[in-house]
Amino acid sequence: MRIRSLGVIDDAVVELSPGFTAVTGETGAGKTMVVTSLGLLLGGRADPALVRVGAKAAVVEGRITMPADAPAAVRAREAGAELDDGALLVSRTVSAEGRSRAHLGGRSVPVGLLAELADDLVAVHGQTDQQGLLRPARQRQALDRYAGDAVAVPHVKYTAAHLRLRSVSGELEELTTRARERAQEADLLRFGLDEINGVEPLAGEDVELAAEAERLGHAEALASAATVAHAALAGNPEDAEDIDATVLVAGAHRALDAVRSHDPALAVLAERIGEIGILLGDVAGELAGYADDLDADPLRLSAVEERRAALTQLTRKYGEDVAAVLQWAQEGAARLTDLEGDDDRIGELAAERDVLRGELAGLAQALTDARTEAAKRFADAVTEELASLAMPHARVSIDVKQAEDPENGIEVGGRLVAYGPAGADEVELLLAPHPGTLPRPIAKGASGGELSRVMLAVEVVFAGSDPVPTYLFDEVDAGVGGKAAVEVGRRLAKLAKSAQVVVVTHLPQVAAFADRQLLVEKTSDGSVTRSGVTVLEGEGRVRELSRMLAGQEDSETARAHAEELLAAARSDA
Repeated sequence: MRIRSLGVIDDAVVELSPGFTAVTGETGAGKTMVVTSLGLLLGGRADPALVRVGAKAAVVEGRITMPADAPAAVRAREAGAELDDGALLVSRTVSAEGRSRAHLGGRSVPVGLLAELADDLVAVHGQTDQQGLLRPARQRQALDRYAGDAVAVPHVKYTAAHLRLRSVSGELEELTTRARERAQEADLLRFGLDEINGVEPLAGEDVELAAEAERLGHAEALASAATVAHAALAGNPEDAEDIDATVLVAGAHRALDAVRSHDPALAVLAERIGEIGILLGDVAGELAGYADDLDADPLRLSAVEERRAALTQLTRKYGEDVAAVLQWAQEGAARLTDLEGDDDRIGELAAERDVLRGELAGLAQALTDARTEAAKRFADAVTEELASLAMPHARVSIDVKQAEDPENGIEVGGRLVAYGPAGADEVELLLAPHPGTLPRPIAKGASGGELSRVMLAVEVVFAGSDPVPTYLFDEVDAGVGGKAAVEVGRRLAKLAKSAQVVVVTHLPQVAAFADRQLLVEKTSDGSVTRSGVTVLEGEGRVRELSRMLAGQEDSETARAHAEELLAAARSDA
């Protein structure tokens, strides 16, 4: 990581190696800023107060190595990020005004995505972070993680049944609580459908009736015009001297036809006049038929207008034209079928709900059984680890119980128990630190030092089943000293065999077990610069351990003790 303008750190580079890395330094030197920096990279809350005085923004950049098929790598690529030679580049900027920006693999991303990736990358245990495991919900998640497929397989089935039960129960509640509204809707639909069925409109009928009404309303004028036009074209048979258009055209055609052989152009004109004569004869015949067929019956006109009025009543209520009215009727009939089928649907849903509740009860019991079995193994493993952490008489147990819910619960083993997305179980980690003491929740039954060791024991046990790539402990050894501190260092070293472990510590017994030790120290102006984070080796590491032991780097006694600690840690490895 590179850290700039964060707290007391001006500009520093922190290289965290594989295995066990211990971060040490004087109180207030900025060790915790290393933890804070990693927290920012993992989507932690951005506090503008962290920005160094006089700086515009704090910047943390990190390079995280991971396999290409790791869950975090896959999720990062889904977000558009790219890996650089198997490493994911992450940066977080926090401005003095409080704005925060995040970048992942060269792309700007929401800060929430970094937090999403954190669960697959780092397990953080600090003076506040470890409090998360004190919550029963987190303890249940921890137990499920330890149990593996024994819980995961029935949990998948339980989740599917739970989601289906919620859906069925929701639909059933809607049908029953809205029964009055749905009945009113059904009545309105029936009224509308009855009104439409009473008129029996036909598709396109309104257009046809409008045209017929227009024709019947002007029947006399239409008949008179047709008669006059017919007389002009075909003449008046009662007047022998009347000259009509067909006679005139016929005379013109005969005149041209007599000489058409002398000029092709004239022949073409003669043909066109002949066609005109034929067309005039056809039109004259149709006009005669039109006048004869024209219905000027006022009764028919009255019937048409009455029918149009009935259709208008429908279009005012159900659509802009008859086509829209018919569409409304079709959709209304389908909706009415649904509404009238509510009683049957309510019965079907109630039956399905009862079946699902029975199925869920069986799956909930399977989860309880699997968790109970895993809880015994998990508690025994943690208890064994505590014996190695100078708590030989401590006993850890896990209480798995089903909470009762007489009103809304599902029946499991003859009792109505509460159920949720994760099952019906409440899980609580209990600790009896000494013989003769009753097991109590670890939040109440453990001192600060004991709680730190319990959390470490839990992570060591986890490491054997589902290891997280990196563990970060911020003074998890607080309240621990003497032999217990040596055992804490030894267990951290054991954990580091299967994962990367970073520990911010003030205990030399813990730091001595580290594969690598980083010293954070301020300059004379009170800041941590690039050279303020150094890797300690050889004599430098002995001096720092001496300071941690006795507060004096040059004390011969402290140096001897420091060398003894290092030698013991190496031989233990």
